[in-house]
Amino acid sequence: MRSPMLDTPGAVAAHSPDATVAAHYGEPYAEQRALAAGEALVDRGDREVVRISGPDRLSWLNNLSSQKVDDLAVGTPTQTLLLDPQGRLEHHLALVDDGESVWAHVEPGTAATLVAFLEKMRFMLRVEVTDVTSAYAVVTVQAPGSGEAPARPAPEGTIAIGGDLLVPRERLAGLPEELGLRPAGLWAYEALRIEAHLPREGFETDHKTIPHEVGWIGSAVHLTKGCYRGQETVARVHNLGHPPRRLVFLHLDGSVDTLPPHGTPVTLGVGSPREADPEAAVEGTAEPGQIGFVGSSARHHELGPIALAVVKRTVPVDVALLAGGVAASQEVIVPPDAGRNVSIDPALRRRLR
Repeated sequence: MRSPMLDTPGAVAAHSPDATVAAHYGEPYAEQRALAAGEALVDRGDREVVRISGPDRLSWLNNLSSQKVDDLAVGTPTQTLLLDPQGRLEHHLALVDDGESVWAHVEPGTAATLVAFLEKMRFMLRVEVTDVTSAYAVVTVQAPGSGEAPARPAPEGTIAIGGDLLVPRERLAGLPEELGLRPAGLWAYEALRIEAHLPREGFETDHKTIPHEVGWIGSAVHLTKGCYRGQETVARVHNLGHPPRRLVFLHLDGSVDTLPPHGTPVTLGVGSPREADPEAAVEGTAEPGQIGFVGSSARHHELGPIALAVVKRTVPVDVALLAGGVAASQEVIVPPDAGRNVSIDPALRRRLR
């Protein structure tokens, strides 16, 4: 659904899967600074919106997903995951309950499969699931990862999910003037998201991602709640093992003109010590020597070119890397020793193997 804000003078469309919203409005760095200062809004209207209503909605969603939401307070934003039986990611939801319905927004193109799954799981419970993307658009009015409450209350007729607003689509074109905020493109949002070390489904995740690998433990996973699909894997990794991969932040060589796109192979940098099995590809890839992949990259107004990547857990945290041939240094997001939080007798550990 093409955003009317693409008709704003200077607007340049983003690339797939975000091609229906603006990448920028002619001043990418100024837009970043304005968003960081709370003086801009970002049209993220390509994201899809799902409403779950009915008196059983919270207890039902609590039983299906990774977050504890059965006692979720009205107006409190949170995140949750839907996992497959092996604990691998299927959906990431940002949500809030308004006292009558749960409102959630998800990645472009994923609402249909989410709704289909939830419909199958309704059974005789009093819940109703509706895709309301055609009626509501997602607009961000706060820098990602800022951790602060929005500076202004949500306008009447909108739903606030932290720094995001669900806005009736007919109000989208006039929203910057209504709120007194300048429009900022998705490039601004993505640069600040990467700076904040926040993963995005479909970018820093793939069909084998488990929550520990990208740091969603805590923010989207409650470790002591009751059972849900995939919970056995989450508990096993948390208590007894380590995730096979880990999310890292990359400072990229600023002398290179291009940014490595999503999926670009990450390899060991020149002069880095070779791993024990340097010819083995990371799980899920086929290229020899590849130890990970680029999830997202951007040009930050202060940090220069940056990226998020997923690499093998065993990659040393202090070695130089190459992202598609671009030199990169690491910052740890998910540490190599993530998981294994229970101390048990070594003899028992051997029997568990």
